Amino acid sequence: MQFQYPFGLPLKEHFVEFVYYEGLFLPHEINQIRALWDKDKTIKAELSGNEKYNDELRKSSVMFLENQPENEWIYRKLTGLAINCNNQRFHFDLLGFQQELQLTRYSTDDHFDWHLDFGSGGISTRKLSMTIQLSDEDAYEGGDLQFMINQRIVNAPRKKGTIIIFPSFILHRVTPITKGTRQSIVGWVAGPPFR
Repeated sequence: MQFQYPFGLPLKEHFVEFVYYEGLFLPHEINQIRALWDKDKTIKAELSGNEKYNDELRKSSVMFLENQPENEWIYRKLTGLAINCNNQRFHFDLLGFQQELQLTRYSTDDHFDWHLDFGSGGISTRKLSMTIQLSDEDAYEGGDLQFMINQRIVNAPRKKGTIIIFPSFILHRVTPITKGTRQSIVGWVAGPPFR
């Protein structure tokens, strides 16, 4: 017997806590993105929502990647992938990137403890989170993107160029870097509030 959802709503049979893709960005494109890092535009990473900076919870450097004509190709590729992923897995109502993409750099002792990308205030419309791995997996130690799934910790792939997409309400962290530097892009696709 097949379960019938109340009011005829469809089930999300292909839902997953996270999904990853490889090959969207070519090696020379990844190098091009890495070259955008500008020390003069770097800030300490803020926390989500209304919380203030707290390096016990999060310690990293970030730079915002403005959605300008020279960066449009990055936004276009990620938007297309987010739409396809959402259509296959999540079926959320999406409107697009709510905030600028964030170039993130984790160096020795940097980390981001367990957190959600979704919450109250300015982050209440985040639906999908994405992380794009810009570093070679052997360029650093530690720095694992991990998800908490039913009290089980799961590591995301670390291969350079990998894109991980997940609902913004999934608990995740980046473990402390013990050696080297991890670089990534982080972005959030927003939509109307969940209801």
